[in-house]
Amino acid sequence: MEKKSIGYLVGGGLKESFNVRLTVPSQEVQEGAFTVIRSGDWQYYGIVTDIQLGSTDPRFADEQTEMRLPPALANALHGQTLYTNLEILPTLMLDRGPEPGTPEHKQWVSAIESGLRDEPRPRPVKNIPPHHAQVTLASEGDIAEIFGKVGEKGNFVIGSTREQDHPVCIDLSKFVQRSSGVFGATGTGKSFLTRIVLSGLVKYDAASVLVLDMHNEYGFDDVASDTGKTVPGLKSLFGQKVQVVGLGAGTNIRGTNPDFHLIIDMKDIQPADVLMLTRTLNLRETTPTVLDALVRTFGRTKWFSAYKNMLNGATIEIEDERTGKVKKVPAPESIAAWALENGINVMSAEALHSKLGRLFNAPYIAENPASDSVKQMIDNLDNGKHVVLSFGKFDSDLDYLLVSNLLTRKISSVWEKSVNDFRTHGGKEPRHLILAVEEAHKLLNKEMAAQTTFATIAREMRKYYVTLMIVDQRPSQIYDEVMSQLGTRISGWLGDDDDIRAVLSGLAGREALRGMLARLQPKEEVLLLGWGVPMPLPVKSRRYDGRFVDEIKGKKKRSGSEALKEMGF
Repeated sequence: MEKKSIGYLVGGGLKESFNVRLTVPSQEVQEGAFTVIRSGDWQYYGIVTDIQLGSTDPRFADEQTEMRLPPALANALHGQTLYTNLEILPTLMLDRGPEPGTPEHKQWVSAIESGLRDEPRPRPVKNIPPHHAQVTLASEGDIAEIFGKVGEKGNFVIGSTREQDHPVCIDLSKFVQRSSGVFGATGTGKSFLTRIVLSGLVKYDAASVLVLDMHNEYGFDDVASDTGKTVPGLKSLFGQKVQVVGLGAGTNIRGTNPDFHLIIDMKDIQPADVLMLTRTLNLRETTPTVLDALVRTFGRTKWFSAYKNMLNGATIEIEDERTGKVKKVPAPESIAAWALENGINVMSAEALHSKLGRLFNAPYIAENPASDSVKQMIDNLDNGKHVVLSFGKFDSDLDYLLVSNLLTRKISSVWEKSVNDFRTHGGKEPRHLILAVEEAHKLLNKEMAAQTTFATIAREMRKYYVTLMIVDQRPSQIYDEVMSQLGTRISGWLGDDDDIRAVLSGLAGREALRGMLARLQPKEEVLLLGWGVPMPLPVKSRRYDGRFVDEIKGKKKRSGSEALKEMGF
C-alpha cells in the first residue's frame, strides 16, 4: 500500500542529520518517530531527533496575520511563508531493488537467488537520497523488516512505537551474546522493565539466568509501592523452571521458604574476596601482606578458618628462667604468636582479625557445610533452570559484595572449563549464562571494577558464553571500561547529564539522542540502543500486568467481558 508522505528531503548529509520539510501539521510527528525515505533502489531508515519551526522571513513569524486577515487568506499566507522542519538521524539503509513487477526487478531477484548478489539486509548508511525524496512514517512491515517479526524464533516484544503502536522486538539470540544494561532513574519502573526482559529470556530459553536479587524483588510475588497491587515473581510465572535460593540457613523470603539455601564454605573464601572489601571494612595497606602470610602458612583452603580460630590478644604467664620473674607472652594459639613466628607486624595482624569479625560471624559462612549449595546452583543453571539468589535480611553492602563476587568467580570458572572442554573434545555445547546484577555501581565502580569478577566477565567472558545484565540507576558511577563493553542498552528516563552521557557512550549519533533520552516519559517509555537492536528507537515499554502474565504463561487472550468480570463489573 502507498504510505502517506509526511514531508520531503531538503538538506543534510552523512555526517549530520537529514533536514526534512514537513507537509503535515507539526503535531502529527513526535521526537523519536521512526521514518522511512524511499529513493530509487534504496530505502533509508531514521529517527526524528528535532522538530523546528521556520519562516521564509522573520516578519511572517512575528506578525499574527490571522488577527487582521480573513481566515482563508491567513491560512494561504501561512502555507507559503511558515513551515516546520524535521531533523532525522539516518541509521540504516536497505537495498529494495527496482520496482516490483518490472523486468529489472525480476533480473534483480534472479541474481540474488543465483548468488550473484548478496541477500538484501539492513546496513549502515553509506550514501544519501537526493533532494525532495519523500519521507513517510514507518509501517508495521518496516518495523518488522528492521526489528524482526513477532512470533519468529528468538524475537521478544519489548514495546511498541509511540505514534502507531506497532510492536517492536529485540532479538534474544543476539541479546545474550554480549553484556547488556537496564538503566533508569529511581521510580521509573526499572525493576518492572528488568522483570519483563528476564521473563522473555526464561520463556524462550535463550540462556540460563542467575539473578543476584539484593532487594528480594524477582523471585516471589511482590507488592507494587505505587499501586499496592500484587506483582508476580518469576517463580509464580515459571514454577520449577526458576529456583529461588535464600542466603543463609533458615532464611525465608517474604514469608515463603526458598527451594534451598546457600551456605558459603570457608574454604571457598580467597584473599581476593577480602581485598575487594577494602573500602567497606576500611582495611589498611598492610592487609595484602597479612593475607599472603596466612595463605603461605595454612594453604588457600584453610587460611580463613585457621585465622578465625586464632585468639586475639590471648597471653599466658611463664617464669623467666634467668630472673625467676613471671612475665606474659602470646599464647600459642594467639594471633600474636603466629605473627611473630612468620615475621608479620602483630598490630596489623590483630587489627585485620578484628575487622574481619563481620565475616567470621556471618551466619551464611560455615566450615564444611552439610551440602555443596554452590554446586547445586551450578547444576541447576547447567541443566537449563534459572536461579534467583535472594539475599533476605543480609542486604548490607558487605554481604552483597562478598557473596556476589565469590559466587560469580566460581560459576565463571566452571563455564570457562566447560567451554574449553567443548572446543577441545566436542560433545554438548554449554548454555549461555547471564548474570543479572542489581545495584551494579557498587560492584563496578572505578575503585572496585579491577578487583571483582564482574569486570572480567564484561571484558573477556563473552567467548565463554557468560555475559552480564547490569541493572542500575546511576550508570555514570559504573567504570567506563565496563560501560564500553555493554552491547544492548535499555534505558528509561534519566535526569542527570552524566548518567545520560554514560548510557550513550560509544554510540554513533549520541549527541542527537541525548535530548531524546532526557525527554522520555517516566514509567512509560524506554530507549533501545546497541547490539541487540539494529538502530536506536524510543518505544512505549510493555506493562508488567495481567495481559503480559497471561501471554508468558501461554494463556489465551481474555475477552473484554471476561476482563470486566475480573474487575468486579
